[in-house]
Amino acid sequence: MTGASFWIYLAILAGTTYLVRVIPFVAIKNKIENKYVQSFLYYIPYAVLSAMTIPAVFYSTDTRLGAVAGAVVAVIFALKKKSLTVVAVAACVMVYVVEMIL
Repeated sequence: MTGASFWIYLAILAGTTYLVRVIPFVAIKNKIENKYVQSFLYYIPYAVLSAMTIPAVFYSTDTRLGAVAGAVVAVIFALKKKSLTVVAVAACVMVYVVEMIL
């Protein structure tokens, strides 16, 4: 890739990112009153975060069993209202232990 094409790609990427963020603000000027639309918009961040995180959980380890064990431990700790750091460390330790056993 030449230097000029890099800057062209970067400008296209920046423009696309900017438009995706600006269009909703320009298109919707009034407060959204519809409860269904509000509910839909409320859950979008959680859905996107899940769609990005779940595949990474299962493809980042050597074995699927380690990934499942880590995910189960993470869910258990999260349901017990532990902090994000504690959940992440517990899941990592579980994956490490399971993969050492296998």
